[in-house]
Amino acid sequence: MQPASRQPVGSRARGLSTSSFEIVGREDFSDLTYTLEVRHPLMARAARPGQFVIVMSHPEGERIPLTLADFDADAGTITLVIQAVGKSTRELQRDAQVGTTLYGIAGPLGVPSSIHPLRTVVCVGGGLGVAPVFPQARAFHENGTRVIAVLGFRSADLVFWEEKFRDVCDDLILCTDDGSAGIQGRVTDGLTLALDSYDDVDEVVAIGPPVMMGACAEVTRPRGVRTSVSLNPIMVDGTGMCGGCRVRLKDGIRFACVDGPDFDAHQVDFEDLMNRLGSYRGDETQAVQAWEQSCHRAETAASEVLVTTLPTDDGRA
Repeated sequence: MQPASRQPVGSRARGLSTSSFEIVGREDFSDLTYTLEVRHPLMARAARPGQFVIVMSHPEGERIPLTLADFDADAGTITLVIQAVGKSTRELQRDAQVGTTLYGIAGPLGVPSSIHPLRTVVCVGGGLGVAPVFPQARAFHENGTRVIAVLGFRSADLVFWEEKFRDVCDDLILCTDDGSAGIQGRVTDGLTLALDSYDDVDEVVAIGPPVMMGACAEVTRPRGVRTSVSLNPIMVDGTGMCGGCRVRLKDGIRFACVDGPDFDAHQVDFEDLMNRLGSYRGDETQAVQAWEQSCHRAETAASEVLVTTLPTDDGRA
């Protein structure tokens, strides 16, 4: 870990001295989705497509597994695209601004994606899954493979990184649920269009919500097209010790952190994956509610302090 001079976003008031990682760029794509560019030269040089990191915003923070959405060895930075859906990612959204730091980043973790010469590959990204499929698309492009991207969003105002993909893809099929950009439909419609349009597709790479990846697998299964998916089960340590990220395949159990996160989509039990992802939904909801209440109390206290310090009519505080 490379030490930085600033203190972590969650520790300004604690006076902690720790290795930390400076946030040098941020972009908000929507009310929930944002990207953080973090300075980490060693990781930027070591990172490979398909790998992930575990982030802690402050010493008492949750360990958050995040797929590497981009990395630049020359600039010494890695890029994370995050959706504020739980307590920790919402806290990070509030506190992680350019010039602040993260407390810790572990990685790169996981087995890199297999990037080998192919005739044509289709890279499918749905919603937030658009970001982590980008490194694969770029790597295949640099390897001389024809790359077709299929990107899906709910609407045009949620589209991001379209130009980044156009720079590394030979064709891009943009899908939106409401038809406000590209074709109207889901990524499975775009994937079907790509498979119908190109008769030399050797592989499909799909990343997104489990239900989306499972649907893509059912599109490619009858065609016999090899399909890879990146799985995101519950994870704690990221080193294979906790066993929380186990994935059920046709031929047995695997661990996403050390055996993946990429797996053969036609072997994955997606129903089991989705059931496991919902195991702690009640606890996650309670954590968000408790965090929101603490934020409200803090805002109320701050407002009361402000009122008591306002000057009176005669100018006295």
